[in-house]
Amino acid sequence: MKVALVDRFERVHDYLRISVTDRCNLRCVYCMPAEGMQFLDESAIMTDDEIVGVVKAGAALGIRKLRITGGEPTVRKNLVELVERLAAIPGIEDIALTTNGMTLREQAHALKRAGISRLNLSLDSMKPEAFQAITRHGDYVRVWRGLEAAVEAGFSPIKLNVVLVKGFNETEIVDFIRLTKEWPLIVRFIEYMPIGQDAEQWRARYVPLTQVFEEAKAAGLSLEAGDQVRGNGPAEYFRVPGFAGQIGLIHPVSDHFCATCNRLRLTADGKLKPCLYWEDEVSVRDCAHDPEKLKELFYRALKLKPEKHEMARAGELLENGLTPTWRAMSQIGG
Repeated sequence: MKVALVDRFERVHDYLRISVTDRCNLRCVYCMPAEGMQFLDESAIMTDDEIVGVVKAGAALGIRKLRITGGEPTVRKNLVELVERLAAIPGIEDIALTTNGMTLREQAHALKRAGISRLNLSLDSMKPEAFQAITRHGDYVRVWRGLEAAVEAGFSPIKLNVVLVKGFNETEIVDFIRLTKEWPLIVRFIEYMPIGQDAEQWRARYVPLTQVFEEAKAAGLSLEAGDQVRGNGPAEYFRVPGFAGQIGLIHPVSDHFCATCNRLRLTADGKLKPCLYWEDEVSVRDCAHDPEKLKELFYRALKLKPEKHEMARAGELLENGLTPTWRAMSQIGG
């Protein structure tokens, strides 16, 4: 029996991102449309038993690493209990969480005990007004206290995800770099992606990551190659000599990393999604208690995975016969 998830481009997949809900307590401009979202009915969301069933089948095929996402995963009821069950599955070696931090102060210690070892915290601005504008009603102080709780709980590493959006936070690049002087954090600058966005709106707000180097140089901060950081992500790492932390650059648009992609995604409504950008999905919820059928569906999803996403051509007529996803970023979990 096959035990490795290898696609037709010889990429080995050992990483599954699990969206446990499509709901969120924020409304970030790059994640949800201004008019809001029509959230799934609770009955459409995968149950704990169904998620565990899918992960067990994936683990039998070589899935070793999980990331819990949303929407905002911490709004799911009994998330701690679900994490405990996932951590107990034979073959699962690492579970990470991506969160906006709004309820992290109350949940950090319990999530660490349950089996979350690594944490990504979305923090797109350190200016309360700008943070509120990007998130459409977020509380910066509340998120910062969540970060402090995460440090106290012992998560390592802790990565701050900063999506650069022109007109909102591109003037804070140097502030974020300087944050790593005293804090042993990984600040990751991420290019704004054209997922669930009008192509022209995306182009108007897009900030290439070359600007990070330009801003650092203008501020007299030299960036040298950093240390590789434990995790599954495609970031390039840099550091300012003598600083406690590092910065990472994730550029899915200007320099995409598809050649080394090792991930599949499970949506909250039970679809295996082979690529973040394209529409293709494989429904697995009806087979969540049938391990052998689930294994077949994992391989079916791999067969649908394209060589690359081509999201830099957002809005153009593509020649590969694929259709960009209809889901907003909040419905995929990044």
